[in-house]
Amino acid sequence: MSLSSESKSLGKQNGGSLQTSQIIELNVGGEIFMTTLSTLKKYPGSKLAEMFASGQPKLRTDAKGRYFIDRPGTYFKYILEYLRSSQVPMQYVQDVYKEALFYDIEPLIKQLEDSPQIFGELVARKQFLARVPSYTENIELMIRIARAEAVASRQSSVMVCVVKNEEDMAKCRDALNSLDTYKKSVVTFGPWKASPSSSDLLDCIKMDIAAKGYKI
Repeated sequence: MSLSSESKSLGKQNGGSLQTSQIIELNVGGEIFMTTLSTLKKYPGSKLAEMFASGQPKLRTDAKGRYFIDRPGTYFKYILEYLRSSQVPMQYVQDVYKEALFYDIEPLIKQLEDSPQIFGELVARKQFLARVPSYTENIELMIRIARAEAVASRQSSVMVCVVKNEEDMAKCRDALNSLDTYKKSVVTFGPWKASPSSSDLLDCIKMDIAAKGYKI
């Protein structure tokens, strides 16, 4: 009887207002998870809590009616375990940290930032980015441009040019001149005097944009 009642609840999770104790079925990046609404809303300020804040979540569903979240399912199980038991993951710490940033789960973010894996990386990353001129301002500029273009055309395209030295700067200018970029917005990062490479800076840009809830 209990199993039948539970299955009925799952089958109608999209049909009406959700109850706090209701079992929710999720499809996260192709992996299936089951939990309760109260678990997902454990931290009111988190993105998960916002996703399910209303009685009828405005989320896409898969063919079986499960709420779909377009994030890596591999690491979501650690996010879910933390919501259930406050257990801080010991595996895939850096990847789970990225997901914690995306879902904006502040207690988990702070605990992971105290771990040796993340603390050392954050210090080194902060020191590196401090030597990249106008890094924070350029991130905000990218977002402002993308928002403005999205309002006008419902999509946006911002070209990023990463240059480590003056030689790269010249190559970047030549490349832009040879491309049909007159209609595209270009944001340039650099040059900088530090050992990390251009690909390292691109990774930082991607991470910071993703942490603000945008895709790149």
